[in-house]
Amino acid sequence: MTILLPLLSGLGTGLALIVAIGVQNTYLLRLAVSAGLRVVAAAVVVCAASDAALIIAGVLGVGVVVERFPAAVVVIRFVGAAFLLTYGVLAARRALRPAGDAMRVTDEAADDGVVRTTTGATAPADDGVVRTTTGAAGAADDGLAHATSGATVAAGRTRTAPPGRTVTMRTAVLTMLVFTWANPHVYLDTLVFLGSVANQQGPDDRWLWTIGAVAASCVWFSALGFGGRLLRPLFAKPMTWRVFDGLVAVVMLGFGALLLVGA
Repeated sequence: MTILLPLLSGLGTGLALIVAIGVQNTYLLRLAVSAGLRVVAAAVVVCAASDAALIIAGVLGVGVVVERFPAAVVVIRFVGAAFLLTYGVLAARRALRPAGDAMRVTDEAADDGVVRTTTGATAPADDGVVRTTTGAAGAADDGLAHATSGATVAAGRTRTAPPGRTVTMRTAVLTMLVFTWANPHVYLDTLVFLGSVANQQGPDDRWLWTIGAVAASCVWFSALGFGGRLLRPLFAKPMTWRVFDGLVAVVMLGFGALLLVGA
């Protein structure tokens, strides 16, 4: 029981800080409904690992350094504000002037080796690869099924993309790193606040409390990233993307403005 109390206390405190609508969570949700599984997994790892590193650094006393050098936080604040405002403007543009059709969604290949697309048409998958946009494909001499877009769908996998846009692993990871590390509030929440609370638990319990706080980040980001994929059928509609991008624009522009004025 004495071990569970600091663990659960750290878990609850960590969840109270991160379970909120913010730029990090908003972008992760966008990846969840638009990017491939590997991209989502990489983004989840970046979020959880960043939080863990910051929380542990706070417990070790790095938060004191941040408090003694406020100029560094100011620089981070303006960099983060510029990035958020830029991303918010782009999201607003996508919401007002959408490009392309609804997110393309293909079902996972069945055991019979046939890839089924959203139109219901089927194409033989001799080598497990189908290239299609409409589901109508013609067999070529190389054993592949081709269509006009050249988009590749591997058998046994689900491939999705938002209207007119796909996200690469590199872009997703770099963007998530900026959203995480260019936000001055993350330093105040993790290095200063969580680090201080952990050290108040005493020498015996502070690391158990820290494990609970780190577990909170892992649980939340995994649930948001992988659970968000269940919303993909909803995002097959263009209007859903317009509404979502509108909400993203509000969140990004709002947080960017708050950082700019120093809130």
